[in-house]
Amino acid sequence: MSQFFVIHPENPQSRLIKQAAAMLRDGAVIVYPTDSGYALGCHLNDKDAVTRIRQIRGVDDKHHMTLVCHDLSELSHYARVDNAQFRLLKNNTPGSYTFILQATKDVPRRLQHPKRNTIGLRIPDNPVALTLLVELGEPLISSTLILPNASHPLTDIEEIRERLESLVDLIIEGGAVGVEPTTVIDLTNEVPVLLRRGKGEISHFGLDDSGHE
Repeated sequence: MSQFFVIHPENPQSRLIKQAAAMLRDGAVIVYPTDSGYALGCHLNDKDAVTRIRQIRGVDDKHHMTLVCHDLSELSHYARVDNAQFRLLKNNTPGSYTFILQATKDVPRRLQHPKRNTIGLRIPDNPVALTLLVELGEPLISSTLILPNASHPLTDIEEIRERLESLVDLIIEGGAVGVEPTTVIDLTNEVPVLLRRGKGEISHFGLDDSGHE
């Protein structure tokens, strides 16, 4: 049976945030709110917890997770970012984007794209998620809460509790969350490439809905 925390969406309670971070360090798999729906998360270096997330999602080890960071300085520790990329990131984070970037040596190989050595990173625009990340002091490995054979993520907290309370260690309710997934943009080329149209605005990257400039 998982624990259930109700955390204030604008002023997260420090006591509960500290408890959640401690659970993550001890190997917990959690459900937490973001600006693009609820997500599954675990500690960066916990291989067993990552395996549990893959089992919940019904995906194999070819499905790559996202590193969720609390700010640009943390993101730049795990991704190679040039000046042009940094400007784009600075102007569009936090926000509902997942950026594909070249991974640094600090990203475990099992989390990188096997051929391109890339990783998806994001900085969510959600006070609960950001406060938890600051307390944790490192990124979360994260995956959108989409269950096997489902086409959309779970957004109703009562349904999440009913279906996942025996599969995760902690469920955090943090008020209203977005229902659209993140926009995924590949920044590894000279020009941004749209991989998935989601909540994030794409015109800031010189893109239209065709994915072209």
